[in-house]
Amino acid sequence: MNTTLSRYAAFLVAVSLAWISTSCVLAQDNQGEPGENQASMEEAVAFIAQVENELEDLGLKLLRAKWVQWTYITHDTEQIVADASDAFGAASIQFVKDAGRYDDVELPSELRRKFDILRSLLVTPAPGDPALNAEVSRLYTELTSMAARPEYCDEDGTCYEIDELNRIMRTSRDPDSLKFAWQVGRLATPPMREKYTRFAELMNEGARELGFADLGEMWRSTYDMDPDDFIYDLDRVWEQVKPLYVALHCLTRDTLQDLYGEEVVREGEPIPAHLLGSMSSSGWANLFELMVPENADPGYDLTAILQEKGLDERGMAEYGERFFTSLGLDPLPDTFWERSMFKRPADRDVVCGASAWDLDDKDDIRIKMCIEITGRSLQTVHHEIGHNIYQRAYQDQPTLFRASANYGFHEALGSTMALSLTPRYLVETNLLEREPENASDIAVLLRSALGKVISVPNGLMIDRWRWKVFSGEIGPEDYNRGWWELREEFQGIAPPVKRPEHLFDPGTRRHIPTNVPYTRYFVSQIVQFQFHRALCEIAGQEGPLHLCSIYGSKEAGARLKVFMEMGRQYPWPDALEALTGERNMDASALLEYYEPLRRWLDEQNSGKMCGW
Repeated sequence: MNTTLSRYAAFLVAVSLAWISTSCVLAQDNQGEPGENQASMEEAVAFIAQVENELEDLGLKLLRAKWVQWTYITHDTEQIVADASDAFGAASIQFVKDAGRYDDVELPSELRRKFDILRSLLVTPAPGDPALNAEVSRLYTELTSMAARPEYCDEDGTCYEIDELNRIMRTSRDPDSLKFAWQVGRLATPPMREKYTRFAELMNEGARELGFADLGEMWRSTYDMDPDDFIYDLDRVWEQVKPLYVALHCLTRDTLQDLYGEEVVREGEPIPAHLLGSMSSSGWANLFELMVPENADPGYDLTAILQEKGLDERGMAEYGERFFTSLGLDPLPDTFWERSMFKRPADRDVVCGASAWDLDDKDDIRIKMCIEITGRSLQTVHHEIGHNIYQRAYQDQPTLFRASANYGFHEALGSTMALSLTPRYLVETNLLEREPENASDIAVLLRSALGKVISVPNGLMIDRWRWKVFSGEIGPEDYNRGWWELREEFQGIAPPVKRPEHLFDPGTRRHIPTNVPYTRYFVSQIVQFQFHRALCEIAGQEGPLHLCSIYGSKEAGARLKVFMEMGRQYPWPDALEALTGERNMDASALLEYYEPLRRWLDEQNSGKMCGW
């Protein structure tokens, strides 16, 4: 998964890279002599202007410090980030505290929206006490660094590189080797447990000081609807996708049972997590070769094509840029090529997970990514550059509106572009001479679904676990039990060995120790297909949705530009309608995209015991 950063994001801690500390209970700040805190609309305008100007400057300093830390992990860079976070937090405490004076002032809708964003979009709220604010900052920095460790060491002091462990998970078909790598890959997380418990406790206290029941409610309030209604909406969409997921799960379990035997994989039960092709089990694309039928030749191997072309990391990024310029959008600035990190340095520790950065709301946009010369990496490049294009599009909005209409939209934008990497695109970009004849749709759709469809329930359960932690439904003594109960409920997977409570398996998902809300990825997986269907219609493309490419369509680019420039000025249903004509999340476009695969899965699963 990916993260997008901007000065606005630093300002709101929307991607949990900055420290927005909250005030004491706002109601307390509104007490005093009658008339003491009465404010005017003119004062509200001046106040928001001050907030945007001052915290924008502090956010820029914090983001630059964070860039250095993530590309050069040392004790000193951690301290630099902590110091920048403290300065940012100190200013934020006062601004959020003072904002309570304007709760009862009648304001124009746009200005009131800015106050609502200021109050509700904090991701890492600390209590108003300066000592507790500093503790939150310290815990976040420590947890982030722990999540970025490049190696894991067992009790005997033997250490294993995470890249090697991930290679085993991707390629090995030996269940004992997979179980070993899976367990070693979780050795670094138990020390997070106590830190995360305290971290969650302090953030919850900060959320309550802002008037929310807990941090989960606070996070859900960012979606322009009642926080409880938002849960129902997520469940509604999940019920649309669930039959397709269960069908994929059924075929996957049957394939693994044939490979490993009924003693390892049992019919009608969850799939052991270590057999699913990755450390996190959140995507199963590495099982594709085991599952694809013999007569389902896609007609090309994109990884082989890219490697035969002799592309390097920069060349991969250039393909991403050309996609967007083909739509009539501006090319990337020179500084993108000068300042981005395209591959893992050999001389230092870095956070290698792909992310997109905006450091000045103008031209200092960058990606940080350890690019590989593979088809999957080419898709990720398009995704990350999509973040940068989006960031640049809303740069003229006021600071508080410099973001996507909701955070799932930012994740969806680049993924939507990657859906256009079809055979037609490959021909138009000279990666293929001609579209393959008699190519199998099943092969292409199965590979895609093992990534995208399989990740849908994963996008639900990670935040569902955190929301239960924040509400107290899952206590520290039940972190692992609650984690695996949700993984079984939503994903139909189970650990290969017992996971006692002194462990901390949630810490293996980087977004938890780094405190990045995860529901955006669920939203992204749904709306990217809505975006794709609408843009294909605008581009005048006909035929199956999974074969459409908007590459080269200036009409699609123009509509996309209008959508991106809206930023967060309007509620997300307004932005969705501007692009697609629809106002609700809806999985019908996803189901249309995978319809040929669904029919094939129904044939393969006929007579089998599906579900768990």
